[in-house]
Formats: sequence, C-alpha cells, structure tokens
Amino acid sequence: MKPPPFDYYDPTSVDDVLALLAEHTDGASLLAGGQSLLPLLNMRLARPEVLVDLNRVEGLDTITVTADAVELGATVRLASLERDPRIADSLPVLVEAISRVAHPQIRARTTIGGTLCHADPAAEVPALAVGLGAQLHLRSRTGARVVPAEEFFETIFTTVRQPDELLVRADFPRRPGMVTAYDEISRRHGDFPFAGLFLGVSVVDGVVAEARAAAAGVASRPVRLTGLEGALLGRRLADAVADAAEAASAEIDPPSDHHGSAAFRRGLLRTLVRRLCARLDASTQESR
Repeated sequence: MKPPPFDYYDPTSVDDVLALLAEHTDGASLLAGGQSLLPLLNMRLARPEVLVDLNRVEGLDTITVTADAVELGATVRLASLERDPRIADSLPVLVEAISRVAHPQIRARTTIGGTLCHADPAAEVPALAVGLGAQLHLRSRTGARVVPAEEFFETIFTTVRQPDELLVRADFPRRPGMVTAYDEISRRHGDFPFAGLFLGVSVVDGVVAEARAAAAGVASRPVRLTGLEGALLGRRLADAVADAAEAASAEIDPPSDHHGSAAFRRGLLRTLVRRLCARLDASTQESR
C-alpha cells in the first residue's frame, strides 16, 4: 500500500520544527528513523496532514558524556551508540540493551528520541530510561520542560509529550558506584521481548545500599519495580534473590495475549530477576 497524501517539510533548525508543530497542532507527525512511522503510513494507520522530517535539523544528533550523565540528542542513531567507545566506557548497560533491539539494519535507522516517543511498552530503551532515571528535555514555541522518564510514559504508544512539543534530548545518569545489567526473554533474537528487566545495585560492605529496577513487556508502559528494589535493600544479593523474584512478580499485572498468559510473563520476570541478581552478585564480588 501507499501512504495517504501529506505535506512534507525538512527543516534545518529546532526553531523551524517548533514553528511547524505550533502551526499544525494535532495534524503533524515527526519523522526520524521511520522504523515505526513508515509502516503505519503505508498501512494507512497514520494519516498526518503534515510530515516533519527531523534528519536535517542541526544539533539534534549530538552525544555528550559528562561526569554525571550521557546526554543524547533526539536523532542519535542506536547503532551510533552501540559502536561508540565513550558509551561502552561510561554507560555499558545502554550498549547492552541497544544490542538487543531488533537487528543491525533497524538499529542503523532507529533514533533514541524515536524509540522513546513511540513508547512501545516492550521496547528496551524506554525501560532502561525508567530504570536509570533518565531526564527527557521537551521544547515548544512557548517554553521548555524536563520530564523524568518515569513520568513520561502514560500507556501503550502514549506519552505526556504534547502535539506542539519536540523531544530534543535525553539525559541518562551514569550513577557511579552502581553496577547495572539488562536482560530479556524473547522467542528469537531481535524479536520484541515477552519480558525485559533492567537492574542496578550499589553494594556497600557486602549489602545492597541502593537498587533500581524497571521492566519491559509486562505492562502497558515500562514500569519501575519498587517492590523488587525494596526486597534487595539492606541484604546480600545472594540471600535476597528468592524474595526479590517474588516481589517483582507480585507488583505487576501483565497482559494475557496470543504471545502468552499473565502467569507466563510473571514467571519470565522471576527468571530474569534470578539471572540478573546472579550476574550483579558476581560483578560486585569481582570488584571488591
């Protein structure tokens, strides 16, 4: 099929993008990598009046690594992050999660802003953003705001971004002293996961002093798992695994669909908790 008719713009500045969004509120779609939008257009599930191409916009494809965060412009490609030695050194869990996204051809086009704004609840990067506590920078002609990732996602394919707003940057905290990992279970490598899990812990004197966890694929949006975090705090990882797995399972209400039942996804999440606790326990033992 062919897409429905629309007006096409390829601005070169953020200000020009914001002017177009203000003029065509509710009628404009943003094109970055196009991995999600183009199929929707071709199937006529999306019918924008205006298509605004972001690929020539200056300043949206920057990568900045500071002592506190990795700051990513909205049009940075996932493949660029996967290959960047600065990311591998400063935030290796981002590389780990991105390597699980689809296939190399998809990662070569997909952008960090696109995957965040598309808000697929099974996607890897949104779950990582929630788990790490990323800060998302939005701009419109009337102002700018910073939204914590945990508050950005509302439900499936829906975020708090307003029609006249542009996500210009995502800041992923580096969290010094915290060891982090991501894992997922899918039918085949490259498929969306049935369940995915980010887990990070800071261990002091052998016990967990801080924990952060977020899951993909088990709800209508990426979810922070505070029950899992609480089950780990103040305990040795090896001693807390069983309680942490049960806490994670108890705090989600996953969907049942043609891929599997709610009980199936709860079981997968328990498996992921056990896997990641074992990995992080080994990592913290080696670092002592």
